[in-house]
Amino acid sequence: MAQTHHLSQAAYDRLKAEYEDLTTRGRVEIASKIEAARELGDLSENGDYHAAKEEQGKMEGRIRQLSAMLENAEILQADNGEHVSHGSVVAIRYADDDEVERYLIGSIEERHDDLDVISPSSPLGEALIGSAPGDSVTFTAPTGAELQVEIVSVD
Repeated sequence: MAQTHHLSQAAYDRLKAEYEDLTTRGRVEIASKIEAARELGDLSENGDYHAAKEEQGKMEGRIRQLSAMLENAEILQADNGEHVSHGSVVAIRYADDDEVERYLIGSIEERHDDLDVISPSSPLGEALIGSAPGDSVTFTAPTGAELQVEIVSVD
């Protein structure tokens, strides 16, 4: 079964526009580059041709990635900000630390405002989902250590 990708409407629209751009303008542009490189002669020693083919491979990989994400996307409705959910920006403070850190809970494709992203399926993400400002949650870090964080705010 394909993995469901939780996306905001804005992220979905941005990814759909990127997909449409790559499958139209992008493919035409790369085909032109490959054709121009072919006209230079011997393909075995043609750096322009090999670079264009590599670029085409990367672009086609991104197209497949976007297609799978869009096909299995679930559009999330904005929460009222009372609880941590997919798409929330959460400010947390680790126990015994005064520094407040802000993170986006969701897909890496949701990234914005230079915030680091926490996957909702990560140990910290799972502990945060459903929590409210003022709550403290405990999670097991990948190192095996038990860590506690306080939810300062949810946007």
